Amino acid sequence: MFGAIEAGGTKFVCGVGTGPNDIKTAQFPTSTPDITVASVAEYFQTEAGSRLDAIGVGSFGPVDLDPSSSTYGHITSTPKVGWENYDLVGALEKALGVPVAFETDVNAAILGEARWGAARGLSDAVYLTIGTGVGGGAIVHGQIVHGLMHPEMGHLRVPHDFARDPFPGNCPYHGDCLEGLAAGPAMQARWKAPAATLPADHLAWQLEAEYLAFAAVNLTVTLSPQRILFGGGVMQQSHLFPLIRNLFARFMNNYVRSPEIIDGLERYIQPPQLGGLAGVLGGVVLAEQAALAVRL
Repeated sequence: MFGAIEAGGTKFVCGVGTGPNDIKTAQFPTSTPDITVASVAEYFQTEAGSRLDAIGVGSFGPVDLDPSSSTYGHITSTPKVGWENYDLVGALEKALGVPVAFETDVNAAILGEARWGAARGLSDAVYLTIGTGVGGGAIVHGQIVHGLMHPEMGHLRVPHDFARDPFPGNCPYHGDCLEGLAAGPAMQARWKAPAATLPADHLAWQLEAEYLAFAAVNLTVTLSPQRILFGGGVMQQSHLFPLIRNLFARFMNNYVRSPEIIDGLERYIQPPQLGGLAGVLGGVVLAEQAALAVRL
């Protein structure tokens, strides 16, 4: 039996099971680390007890994913009060006594979608979440992408026409990076209203689609994914996907001529299939991998 955690800045979603057919979930507010981890540990002890083999965690970040690092398993320079430099993996291992696999929340989501969702059967795919921030995860040749650190796709630079969009961007580090222009708080700051309240014919959506289409072009020509998934709160607008696809085709200008793009843009750029369960199901995949590694 596997445990899974989608650790967010607002809530921790926990699950026990082996996949979509038997996953049981619960959620807890993200309070102080000690209170939150105690609630999570009590949940797993109650739901699984000694049957628990491993836990997979997809966490908000930034996080340290390097197993050779002295701060592996830590949430590092987060603005979330009380969580900076917190050893989340160490705290969970101490509380529950089982192996804990650790990833970013978006990497966990793409793992879930690759196993059971919209990226199933693909070796290369990207998941972008557009919400309070912008994050991205990628699978290349069947493996989650790591390197110097985890991908930070929200900080891609995209063309910004100040004449059309004088909003300077609100990323504290880069101003008008993708997150600074396209995340939910950026939309609210620009239009003085939450994105969810803007009508479908509002200028906001054409501008939003442009930034996201530019991001999709950049990711296509760098990682060459077989599919790009857009999730998150801002993407809960069905009219946004056709706009992104049309602009993507225009910006790409027939440069990449794969049939998946020429004839299959509705499949190439699409929403995730697992909805709010993508992250916690990705945690199940991580836990499964951790349990297998122990057996080997």
